[in-house]
Amino acid sequence: MESKAAVLEAVNSGKLSLPFVQKLRVGGYDGRGVNVIRKETDLEILFDSPCVIEKLVPIQKELAVMTARKNNGQMESFPMVEMSFHPTANLVEYLFCPAEVNADIENQAREITEKIANALGITGLLAVEYFLDKDGKLVVNEMAPRPHNSGHHTIEANYTSQFEQHLRILLDLPLGSSKLIMPAVMINLLGEEGHTGTAVYQGLPEALSETGVYPHLYNKKITKPKRKMGHITVTKPTLDEARKCARMLLENVKVISSSKILENGSHYYGL
Repeated sequence: MESKAAVLEAVNSGKLSLPFVQKLRVGGYDGRGVNVIRKETDLEILFDSPCVIEKLVPIQKELAVMTARKNNGQMESFPMVEMSFHPTANLVEYLFCPAEVNADIENQAREITEKIANALGITGLLAVEYFLDKDGKLVVNEMAPRPHNSGHHTIEANYTSQFEQHLRILLDLPLGSSKLIMPAVMINLLGEEGHTGTAVYQGLPEALSETGVYPHLYNKKITKPKRKMGHITVTKPTLDEARKCARMLLENVKVISSSKILENGSHYYGL
């Protein structure tokens, strides 16, 4: 649809029913450019730009599979990951690997991902994100032909990371094993609400005192609310241990601005 007026007209005429998702055709990234319209009052926040309207799928899980493919057709897929999204930022808040799904679901998703990679003739990486709906069916939600947020944990958690696989493909070397070494949880570091300015990272020294904690900062000098500023991967012997540690980190590692450093004696790190 071309405008907010066109969307409202479709709703008022009965051609479009709630709930639905509005996605901008151009300029969307990192959760921006997406509106979830659940009730009539949400119509006030509609974008007034060319957009795509999609039915809101009732889901039980959000999942992803990444595969690496050489131009000769050799492929190596990474274990499926499960994602938990920030309720308002439309960004991954937690990523868990391995995903807590049955083997049939993972095998089906891997087969679909590899079929798409072959059909597109991908040379490099392909990430495919899925919805697992309430009926247990997989629905393709999004595709990214590149290194992707759903594969960042592979740097520490897998024998070969997504980045190394990409380089192996470019150099025409054999693909490495994508098997998981240890369960992992990744959290995204987002700019805190109310903070815009030179980025300051609170809680990093405390985080680094934990075993199996690996921060990755993106060297963005300016933080803004909900801006993706980095991520932290946690590896532990069990997924429950990794999940517990990740929750603690999400509560204690904050990205604020230097103009609003809290005077509470906590440690911080500024770029």
